Amino acid sequence: MLFNYQKLRGKIKEVCGTQDNFAKQLKIGRVSLSQRLNNQLEFSQSEIHDSCRILNLNKNEIPLYFFDLKV
Repeated sequence: MLFNYQKLRGKIKEVCGTQDNFAKQLKIGRVSLSQRLNNQLEFSQSEIHDSCRILNLNKNEIPLYFFDLKV
């Protein structure tokens, strides 16, 4: 199952400036983040939870940012 992370990428840029800054706050490597955003690895539940905190997302927004199916 592939997910569309465009909305998440936009939010990361809006809040953190760069994916590198976001990866540091999430405490994962830049390459690890890239693999997740490119559907090579899945986000863990704790990474999704921490992402919401960092990006000021409500829990009800999780499906919009993390589970938007690529068509």
